[in-house]
Amino acid sequence: MSQSIQNIRGFGDVLPEEAPGWQFVESVFRRELTRYGYDEIRLPIVEKTELFARSIGEVTDIVEKEMYTFTDRNGDSLTLRPEGTAGCVRAAIQRGLLHNARPRLWYAGPMFRHERPQKGRYRQFHQVGAEAFGLEGPDLDAEMILLSGRILTGLGLSNLRLELNNLGTSAARASYRDALVTHLQSHASRLDADAQRRLESNPLRVLDSKNPAMRQVIEAAPDLLDYLDEASRAHFEALRGMLDAAGQPYTINSRLVRGLDYYGGTVFEWVSDELGAQGTVLAGGRYDTLVEMIGGKPTPAIGFAAGIERLVALVEAAASAPMAAAPHAYMVVEDPEDIQQAIALAERLRNGLPALRLQVHMGGGSLKSQLRRADRSGAAFAIIRGSDEIAAGEASIKDLRGDAAQRRVRIDALEDTLSPLCAQ
Repeated sequence: MSQSIQNIRGFGDVLPEEAPGWQFVESVFRRELTRYGYDEIRLPIVEKTELFARSIGEVTDIVEKEMYTFTDRNGDSLTLRPEGTAGCVRAAIQRGLLHNARPRLWYAGPMFRHERPQKGRYRQFHQVGAEAFGLEGPDLDAEMILLSGRILTGLGLSNLRLELNNLGTSAARASYRDALVTHLQSHASRLDADAQRRLESNPLRVLDSKNPAMRQVIEAAPDLLDYLDEASRAHFEALRGMLDAAGQPYTINSRLVRGLDYYGGTVFEWVSDELGAQGTVLAGGRYDTLVEMIGGKPTPAIGFAAGIERLVALVEAAASAPMAAAPHAYMVVEDPEDIQQAIALAERLRNGLPALRLQVHMGGGSLKSQLRRADRSGAAFAIIRGSDEIAAGEASIKDLRGDAAQRRVRIDALEDTLSPLCAQ
């Protein structure tokens, strides 16, 4: 016998017992985003490689080392999307969604990065993202942060902290970059290989290092907030005032830079200490130059994205997701010759009771073995169609979870008998 084929490392399956957690997370996002006026957009998984090289940055780890890129039969370089914002912006420009409009969009689906798989980080991972266009004020920043917090609260999560920063304008970042490089170069012998590589290409990313050996060097680095331009400083103060007024706690983290080149101005992260080093569960910020960078007219924008796998892990730990829904009832078919009528009856019951979860036994077997399957299904009741019941135009109702006596009811009264179950 040949060896069975296994899944690709970093590309996982979501098993039936895990699916309710995913459905719960997705439903809370959908509910809250809709309440705030966001419309769903569904985007392709594959885009032109140029889109990500231009938006994310050619010297970022994602573009240099992590993208799944291939040449198709037409000779075009294509990439499995490593994140959702660039594709959403591309669609908004191409489809005219930004013309005299300020769209608020959200999307969900798989993303792909060739990283080292670890807890909370996979090569195929899933995100929900939201993007809002056309407004540059701190009021939109505040609302988006509060929306993200409401989503996390709706998931039943606590012990999360909001970290906040402002990256300023490109000119302010350039000035800060020079000061940071000078500082890092003075400690070059203490920098690891990644930091050495980033020193010339993307030095702000050094601040995001999780290497404890570099902690003192990073803590001693110049403070980004000291280099903010006046407009960015006023924007940040106004945002903080709005969050304070809404009662939203936050921590200012001047080392928070985010990993994508297109961010500027407000950036934020919701962080958990329950996921080890990969503690960010939702993050976002402003990207006021990205629309123009991809080929559209200058348009301010802000967005966030959240990893579903990490949120599901937190939801499972908090036990805040509903359990998998077991059948309300399991129909036992004692005589295999009765399966045709049993299926017809089941369809009639489902038509009359749209909320009814009813499973019909198939594949034959003794009455005893079928009742064991009914019990393992988690159903509250078994509907038994034995020869005596069929002859009398009845069905027996057996309580599988309690001690109520088994009873027989007429087939035409079965719908009324099962109706109370549908409220459970």
